[in-house]
Amino acid sequence: MGTPQEPKPAKYFVALLLSDAELLTAVENDLTELLGAVDDRGELLPWTASKFYEQEMGPSLWRGFLSFASLRAPAELAAIKLRTQQIEQRYRAVTFKGRRVNLDPGYVDAFKVVLASTKNASQRIYLNGGIYGEATLMYHDGGFHGLPYTYADYLWPETLEFLQRLRAAYIEALRKIG
Repeated sequence: MGTPQEPKPAKYFVALLLSDAELLTAVENDLTELLGAVDDRGELLPWTASKFYEQEMGPSLWRGFLSFASLRAPAELAAIKLRTQQIEQRYRAVTFKGRRVNLDPGYVDAFKVVLASTKNASQRIYLNGGIYGEATLMYHDGGFHGLPYTYADYLWPETLEFLQRLRAAYIEALRKIG
């Protein structure tokens, strides 16, 4: 019989979808207040994965990623998602009532990438406060690999490179804390 124990801390990141790249600095400042110092940034790229967000956020969207230096408990994911929703609300457009920023927190550990969502689905596990968790990428054979439900932008080479850097930084941070 196994003995229950708390998991190792995880390395958090936030995926950003922006209607205006000029919002990045202000949103990053808000996220720093929530999650601490940023230690890596993914390249800001034009969003080409789908047209799903266009009606709400408009065309010409931008995808970016930020990671944070401090390691945190995986159990914090639901609370962090709820706080990022509050940040999204601060940036809601007055004119068309839509979001101008979409923030999706997640974390990397040695084995996977986990995302938070407000939507239930067959592959998602309920966490807390109306938030679900999804293991969207699995790490094996020296890299992250998608699953049938993995979002297309998480398979972009730039995203995978960013997540590989996060995992390497995470492993190094674990070594330092013993």
